[in-house]
Amino acid sequence: MTSRPADTHCPYCALQCAMTLTPGTDAAAPPTVTGREFPTNRGGLCKKGWTSAELLGRGDRLTAPLVKLADGSFAEASWDEVLDRIAREVTRIRNEVGADAVGVFGGGGLTNEKAYQLGKFARVALGTSRIDYNGRFCMSSAAAAATRAFGLDRGLPFPLDDLDAADAVLMLGSNVGDTMPPFVQHLQGVRARGGLIVVDPRRSTTAQLTANGSGLHAQPAPGTDMALLLGISHVVIADDLCDDGFLSARTTGSDAVRRSVAAWWPERTEQVTGVPARVIRDIAHRLAGARSAYILTGRGVEQHVDGTDTATAAINLALLLGLVGREGAGYGTLTGQGNGQGGREHGQKCDQLPGSRKITDPDARAHVAAVWGVDPAAIPGPGIPAVELLASCGAAGGIRALLIHGSNVVVSAPDVSRVRESLSLLDLLVVSDFFLSETAQLADIVLPVLQWAEEEGTMTNLEGRVIRRRQAVAPPPLARSELWILRELAARLDAPGVWSLDPADVFDELARASAGGLSDYSGLSHALLDTGVAAHWPFPHGSAGTPRVFLDRFAHDDGRARLVPVRPRGPAAPHGSEVNLVTGRILEHYQSGTQTRRVAELNDPNPRLTVQLHPVTARDRGIVEGGRVRVANGRGVVEAEARLTPGIRPDTVFLPFHYAGDESANLLTSDATDPRSAMPEFKHAVVTVTPA
Repeated sequence: MTSRPADTHCPYCALQCAMTLTPGTDAAAPPTVTGREFPTNRGGLCKKGWTSAELLGRGDRLTAPLVKLADGSFAEASWDEVLDRIAREVTRIRNEVGADAVGVFGGGGLTNEKAYQLGKFARVALGTSRIDYNGRFCMSSAAAAATRAFGLDRGLPFPLDDLDAADAVLMLGSNVGDTMPPFVQHLQGVRARGGLIVVDPRRSTTAQLTANGSGLHAQPAPGTDMALLLGISHVVIADDLCDDGFLSARTTGSDAVRRSVAAWWPERTEQVTGVPARVIRDIAHRLAGARSAYILTGRGVEQHVDGTDTATAAINLALLLGLVGREGAGYGTLTGQGNGQGGREHGQKCDQLPGSRKITDPDARAHVAAVWGVDPAAIPGPGIPAVELLASCGAAGGIRALLIHGSNVVVSAPDVSRVRESLSLLDLLVVSDFFLSETAQLADIVLPVLQWAEEEGTMTNLEGRVIRRRQAVAPPPLARSELWILRELAARLDAPGVWSLDPADVFDELARASAGGLSDYSGLSHALLDTGVAAHWPFPHGSAGTPRVFLDRFAHDDGRARLVPVRPRGPAAPHGSEVNLVTGRILEHYQSGTQTRRVAELNDPNPRLTVQLHPVTARDRGIVEGGRVRVANGRGVVEAEARLTPGIRPDTVFLPFHYAGDESANLLTSDATDPRSAMPEFKHAVVTVTPA
């Protein structure tokens, strides 16, 4: 354990709130958490942040490698034993059927160093193209839309505190009041000016911020957000609210978008979405009349089979209004996972190399190969995205061995029944985690890795700001960093190149590999970050970073942004007594709940799965407050406790996705994916709801 306080950041969401960890008075006492002044949180933390240190001393922490026995139980084993077995099995499988029979599944919570090294390990040590990560379930549609429109994917292309001076903020599909509460302080100014606009089928915690003259709340039917955005864009064009000078000077494609939204007059949009035409007109005029306006999207509008196009519709609206590429206005998307931004920039995505380089680009391959010390031809081509990767496990010609790092896919993946079945067919499943998660329980080998406060490294928050994670406590003696695990396996697999254990050295290599790429970290180092510099990428050598991108030009070759026409395809509609199901997060829990369900202060308020539904919906089905409810469709069934609220549409029910086993909301979600981003349809399913 360190003897001095350590300045670090929260292990949860992409807000990456700053905190100080002060060591306990003895080895058994957890460190004390203190909020620290930082632009995103300004000293504040949510419940999850305040209780984060409790996880460091839990008795069920993994402290030694585990191997599964014939009876399904686990036994401790030595590191040499498990690493030798992994290398032996991987080598056998590669020799028998090829390197692509070995897969890697990463996570958006890994540090930049570990995410980078994992991508390098997959392609150099394993020789496989089969790598993707759980950010595919989080940011892929927003990333695809931003790349198509701007040529570059950075969640917020401006610092978060720019929102403080906003006169209007349109938030679609994001409930920051529950998912990242310290964010709300950046909305206090716009609330005071009456300009907060929240689009959500539920009267969520964030939607409630619009009460008492603070703004307005629009409640579209689930899956109709794109139609709503097209209707708002129609008003912007019809009422001559466009920024024509901006469109002419800095964009292409506006004429096609004008034509594409012509049919979405407000009254027609009202029929599709349920949002009154007067509200649609009001939103358009509020945004156009604001001196400083922003449009922000989240997973609620992106986790659909048309999520990329929905995000594109939001971008089109922002471009029509001239909100992108100038100070005091903007479009952005709110990254969810702690390192969701950095985790996708440096090699975990199946089609990207470090620096957000395309793996199919010969120049990109040559540059990265030179850093890695390999022949460019040795780097595999593009792989397959997460849903397809998991579905291929155990299938003929598919993956036979899978290594999972920082992800709990049997809770977080769509249609989890199929995922569980696929994983059971593998020759070898290896899971690296610090608790025996539901996915780890299925593994043949479980590797104990370090928790956030036991390691050094960097993260990249939702603003594209690279920050330092610092060690505050000593790990259990047998727990190891993924950097160590990857080095040991690389040696056993006779992999070329350098595999450092020092996160600072790995970061330096990452910086060289990213140099000249869209996500350029080449001017950064641990030493520079330790000075407290505000480090927004791109941060090439000789620069001071880029807190606001697009001020001068967009990242396409011609410097212009693209407006792209899109059209709704429409979600599957409920029939008869069926209703729409939406899923999401609640205040106390995070992602698959592996961490938060282990903290009493977080778990006790909501220890079991609950379903939120309208009192009219409940009355028509004989459901009462607190009663047990059966939610079902053709993919699965869950039982939950009823929570009645008039703040949700009568045609919609809501389930949180943090629970495991028979309470997993993802038993009901579809693995249908967006054709451009491969994002699954998490945010809409059709279900029946009956008393249990």
